[in-house]
Amino acid sequence: MNQNLIFLPVLAHVVLTILLYIRLGIEKSKAIKAGNVDRKVAALHDNAWPDNVLKVSNNIRNQFETPILFYVTSILLYLMNAVGVIVFGLAIIYTMSRYIHAYIHTGSNYVPWRLKAFLVGLITLLFLVAIAISACAASLF
Repeated sequence: MNQNLIFLPVLAHVVLTILLYIRLGIEKSKAIKAGNVDRKVAALHDNAWPDNVLKVSNNIRNQFETPILFYVTSILLYLMNAVGVIVFGLAIIYTMSRYIHAYIHTGSNYVPWRLKAFLVGLITLLFLVAIAISACAASLF
């Protein structure tokens, strides 16, 4: 299998993060135009923004938590020549879970569904890390 394929789900996640930044700009613009925010207060205090802005902002922050571990694991798997169909499939599942999590978080924000999407991603990431550990151990012997 082409080892470079591991970077497609990684780049798909990067696109998600960029799309969220665009959405944040749109939501902030709407809030300012509607007069729903004191710009001087909002410059220093995130909670000065309305909930629709906070949901997107909080989700962006989430994109720099477990996804960083996903990026590192993906690079390690690539460097160890350990990208196969299973790894690629798991990487796609992880990225899809991040899209679903973002959709729920920035929409209904229904926590039980959001938690399920998060757990799917976390468990998938755990499998990817286990494969990376296994590949690393195999290369030592």
